[in-house]
Amino acid sequence: MTTPELAARLGALTSWHADWKGLRVAVFGLAMTGFSVADTLAELGARVIVVTEAADEHYARLLPVIGVELVEQPGIEVAPERLTAFDADLVVVSPGFPPSHPLLTWAESERIEVWGDIELAWRVRDKVLRADGTPAEWISITGTNGKTTTTQLTATFLAAGGVRAAPCGNIGVPILDAVRDPGGFDVLVVELSSHQLHWVRRGGPGALHPFSSVCLNIAEDHLEWHGSFDAYLGAKAKVYENTKTACVYNKADEMTIRMVEDADVEEGARAIGFGLGVPGPSDFGVIEGILVDRAFLDDRHHTALELSTVAELRERGLGAAHIVANILAAAALARSFGVETGVIHDVLETFRLDHHRIEVVTRHRGVEWVDDSKATNPHAADASLRAFEPVVWIVGGLLKGVHVDDLVRAHAGRLRAAVLIGQNRDAVRDAFRRHAPEVPLAEVTTTERGLPVMTEAVRLADGAAEPGDTVLLAPAAASFDQFAGYDERGDLFASAVRGLVAGDSGEGDAD
Repeated sequence: MTTPELAARLGALTSWHADWKGLRVAVFGLAMTGFSVADTLAELGARVIVVTEAADEHYARLLPVIGVELVEQPGIEVAPERLTAFDADLVVVSPGFPPSHPLLTWAESERIEVWGDIELAWRVRDKVLRADGTPAEWISITGTNGKTTTTQLTATFLAAGGVRAAPCGNIGVPILDAVRDPGGFDVLVVELSSHQLHWVRRGGPGALHPFSSVCLNIAEDHLEWHGSFDAYLGAKAKVYENTKTACVYNKADEMTIRMVEDADVEEGARAIGFGLGVPGPSDFGVIEGILVDRAFLDDRHHTALELSTVAELRERGLGAAHIVANILAAAALARSFGVETGVIHDVLETFRLDHHRIEVVTRHRGVEWVDDSKATNPHAADASLRAFEPVVWIVGGLLKGVHVDDLVRAHAGRLRAAVLIGQNRDAVRDAFRRHAPEVPLAEVTTTERGLPVMTEAVRLADGAAEPGDTVLLAPAAASFDQFAGYDERGDLFASAVRGLVAGDSGEGDAD
C-alpha cells in the first residue's frame, strides 16, 4: 500500500541521482522492455523482482547476474505468493500487460503505484547529460500507423543536421537503454505505442515534457487491450501533454486536431499542421507537387521553403500518399529543432523504408508483388490499398477487435480478387459478402503455420492476377495466429513469391 510517506518518496524520485536504494520494485513482464526496466532499477540500487507468465529465455539467464529474482507462472490468475510476500513499494509494467491483467488488478486492489517504462525513463533521463549540463530533449511520436517510419526519418534528419539523436521506445530500442547510453544524446526520438501512453501521467513529477510531439493519425486499433475506442483515443492524446515547442498534427484527421486543442501545453508551444494539400501559415504541405515548410520561416504568410518533390520521392519508392504524409510530419519535427531544409532534402535522396512497408518484392509476368505486412490494422491497409490499382489483395489474420467492413466497402472497386488468410477469415468473408459480393474470393484453409500459408496464398493470388495488377499483402490484421510476427509473415510472402518465379521454368522474366 502506498502510504503518505512512500508517496512522498516516490514523488521525489525524479533523477538518476535520487535515493533509489532499497526501493522494492516489482517488474511485470520479461522481454526486451521488462529486462531494460529490471536492469535499470538494479543499477539504481533498488530491490527488484520480475513476475511474468512467460520469460524470454535469454533475459531469464541474465537476471541472476544482475541480482534480480524471477517468478515465472504461466496463466496467472492471482498474484503469486512470492509477489505478495515481496511487499512491493512500486510496480513497473511492460507494455504488453493490459490494465485488466490479474497482476494489475491486484496492484490496484493493494493500492500500489504503477509506472510504465516511459515514466521511469523520464525520471532518470539525467544519467548522461548534454554539453550544456541538461538531459536530452524528447521528441514524442505516436499514431495508429506510420510511427516507425516517422521516428526513423526524424532521427535521420536530426543526425544529418549534426544533432546526436537516437530513435528509441516502441521502435525496438528500449528507451531506458538509450537513456543509459554512456555516449549520451542531444535528442531522443521516442516512438510511443498506445500501451505505453496508457501509463503516462498528464501531470505531476512523472509527467513527460517533450520538446515536440505528434499524433500522426487515429483509427480503431488495440480495442481488446484498451477496452474501448475512447480509452485508446485518450491514451494517444497524452502525447501532446506538456509539449514545449511544437504540437504537430494531421490536418486531415479531425481527432488529432481536437487532441491538440484540448492538450495542456507549455506556454509558447505552437500547433503545426501537416497534410497533402496546400499548407496555410504554420503548416507543412504540398504545392504543385512540391513538399514545403510554411511554419519555420520568418515570412510564412507569403513564402514557403522547399523540402522535396513528389516526383523525386516516387522515384525512390516513397511516393505513396501515407508515406508523403509521414515525411511531412517528420520534417516538421526536425525543423522544430532547427534542422535546415537542405539537410532534409539530402536525406530523402537516400532514405529507404524498412522491410515489409510497401516493399516491392518483384515484378513478374507484368504483375507487381508488394509486401506491406506491416499493415496490421485496417487503417494501415487502407493507406496501402490507395497506392495501387487494380489489386489482388491478400488479407486476414487476427483482427484485434476491429472490423474490416468499411475497408472492404471503400476499396471494392479497385480489387481484382481477394485471398483470405488467418484465424478470423469468417469475419473478413462476411464483410466481402455484405459490401463487395462481386469480388472473387479464395481462401487459404491449411491448418499449418508459416510457409504453407503463404505458399498457398501466393499460388491463389497468381491465379487471379492479370498483367498490370498488383498483388498486395496488406493483411489489415495482426500475424500471431499463423506467423511469429509481421516480419516473418512478410519474409515468407517474399520467399513464396520467389519460389513461384523460380518454378515458372523461365516462362516470362522477373525484374
